Amino acid sequence: MALSSFALQVNASNCGHSISPNVERLKTSIYSPALQPCSKDPQRAPLRVDFPSAIKIACSNALDALVSLVFEFMDQPLLPSQRNFAPVSELGEAIKVDNIEGKIPDDFPVGVYVRNGPNPLFEGLKSTKSIFGRSSHTWIDGEGMLHAVYIDKDSDGRWIVQYNNRHVETETYKQEKQRNRPSFLPAIEGDPPAILSAYLLNLRFGTVNKLISNTNVFEHGGKFYSIAENHMPQEIDIFTLETRGNWNVDRDWNRPFTSHPKRAPGTGELVIMGVDAVKPFMELGIISADGKKLLHKADLKLNRCSLCHEIGVTQRYNVIMDFPLTIDINRLVRGGPLIQFNKKEYARIGIMPRYGDGNSMRWFDVETSCMFHILNCFEDGDEVVVRGCRALESIIPGPDFGLDKFQWFSKRLKPIRSSEENVAPTTEEEEEGSLFSRAYEWRLNMITGEADERNLTGTKYSMDFPMINSNFTGLKNKFGYTQVVDSSASSISGMPKYGGLAKLYLDEPRTGISSKEDQFEDAIKLEYHEFGENIFCTGAAFVPKENGFEEDDGWIITFVHNESTNTSQVNLIDCKNFSGKPVAKITLPCRVPYGFHGAFISQPKQIDLQA
Repeated sequence: MALSSFALQVNASNCGHSISPNVERLKTSIYSPALQPCSKDPQRAPLRVDFPSAIKIACSNALDALVSLVFEFMDQPLLPSQRNFAPVSELGEAIKVDNIEGKIPDDFPVGVYVRNGPNPLFEGLKSTKSIFGRSSHTWIDGEGMLHAVYIDKDSDGRWIVQYNNRHVETETYKQEKQRNRPSFLPAIEGDPPAILSAYLLNLRFGTVNKLISNTNVFEHGGKFYSIAENHMPQEIDIFTLETRGNWNVDRDWNRPFTSHPKRAPGTGELVIMGVDAVKPFMELGIISADGKKLLHKADLKLNRCSLCHEIGVTQRYNVIMDFPLTIDINRLVRGGPLIQFNKKEYARIGIMPRYGDGNSMRWFDVETSCMFHILNCFEDGDEVVVRGCRALESIIPGPDFGLDKFQWFSKRLKPIRSSEENVAPTTEEEEEGSLFSRAYEWRLNMITGEADERNLTGTKYSMDFPMINSNFTGLKNKFGYTQVVDSSASSISGMPKYGGLAKLYLDEPRTGISSKEDQFEDAIKLEYHEFGENIFCTGAAFVPKENGFEEDDGWIITFVHNESTNTSQVNLIDCKNFSGKPVAKITLPCRVPYGFHGAFISQPKQIDLQA
């Protein structure tokens, strides 16, 4: 986030059958002719130091020589079960896809499905060792790569599908790419002296850490952005996947930017927030519906840097999660970890008016836990309802430095075991399954100040990466969808893997559950879609049906990878027949590594594709 990116790498296979991209009609339908790339701002020139150029070059070369002499870069090895976390090569151009099993529905919207995720340079994540100790990239690091599937129709109404991928070219990506070798020292995880020295030496590039932009993709005001919350969004040409530069909202936003901004219901304004390791720890912003102006900015006056990954909205309020996963530079200087989850510290949820500030925040104390992703928030009478995916421990950053990462993740990614009533679990039992994530609900009473909370799902399936029909963001909704963790495969690999999807019927409680079973069983109706043995998904998104009458009229679109055959596909699942077979399986010409969040961008309805 502020110092790390929150998000989630043997060889890339070569792809044949290249063709020139034929997406001009689709491009016309999504881009307005008036839209222009981010302008180069002459007033935001880089800071200039009054040194002769020769001296500056000599200083930079001296620091490079010091890094080369003192620090040794090493590859972080991957297990066989982690093969699809390895990076792939850029294609260079879009490739036509003809291998489609089933049929893309006639009423499926024309558009682009794009997913972000880590794709580290130089064949994988790195660690370093030096006289200062060791430091390493975390499992969520790695330069962002966009994977895009273009779904269009020709003049005869036949489907045309193409696939492309490309790195998000941040400033630090371009710097390291030009050098053609690892240059930025890992500065998140490791021995405190090694991290502090990495901070100082990385400043020769103008930043303490790489700007990786690997977490999410979103649209606002007709433009498209890649984002990770350690930096500002990067504007993207959605058709060429070219990076156009930073989006700083006309120079008014100069700090990190949440990976999950929310469009306010009714107004279309974009509600954002950004965290930083120094005060102000968190600021909130509101951007105009056309994306041209920052309308409001407020310091939320937090007394710690909470790594809040997502913001929530309702019709009148903003929702802030202040949970005990924190960045603390003072803790690092004292010899502790930079990022830490402390289950002994407090957790609270803040509710504030849309244009409020830290003084107008209403805080609700809740049970300590960790939640990265919000399903939805809405107002229900006197209550604000917050739903998301919650675990008892944080998967980020992982174990204390020096501990066995594989063992630590494997134990905590195991399924939850039901224990006998009134028997206190051992420390070992508490650690097992502590990363098991369940759909959860908080009801926050704005009159009484009370907070009621409960699990919505039981202990059969762990789930995360929730999504809804985005037309219901901030409004009461009936259905939610999540990616479902394959706990066994995740425990074996020591990395999260998602073997299916779940549909949550939020208004349909299950009946006939005894109080003894209550903590282990689903409280609501669920339906599951399983992909099969050794098949895992990432970047799932809900695609609403045009002219649909009901909230669940639509499809889930997702990348899937078959580890047995080493092939990647895009699957379309009909939400009205959720547990049935996918209506279409699009086999891609290249492997797509596991990643993070995806989005489907439909054409505006008023545009005629045949024009």
